[in-house]
Amino acid sequence: MVVGQKRFVSTMRRAGADMKELKEVNRQAAGIALPAVQARTPRGKTGKLARTVRAGATQKAGVIRAGRKAVPYAGVINYGWPARHIRGRQFVNEGVAASESAWQQPYKQFIDKTLSQVKGA
Repeated sequence: MVVGQKRFVSTMRRAGADMKELKEVNRQAAGIALPAVQARTPRGKTGKLARTVRAGATQKAGVIRAGRKAVPYAGVINYGWPARHIRGRQFVNEGVAASESAWQQPYKQFIDKTLSQVKGA
């Protein structure tokens, strides 16, 4: 989760931003972060987890998902399970953080475009 994301969405909505366009910006940002996450994803013996990492988006956020029904352990691998003495690898978090400067660019462009359309600014 990005700090200030909820406030950003609210502010853009009040500024008259096209929220359907924001969904596409979120998709672009997630797509930019995806290779960094994939590069950090543990491969294991089968590589099943690595094949489940994908990008998605809503109007509120870009999303990187890992795991599926056949790979239910993705969350445990990323976040850990202290009760079972499993340390989290944080591969999704680290990939998103490492690519932050790149995936911020679509948001900056969206903000600049939206602000240029605000009347009276």
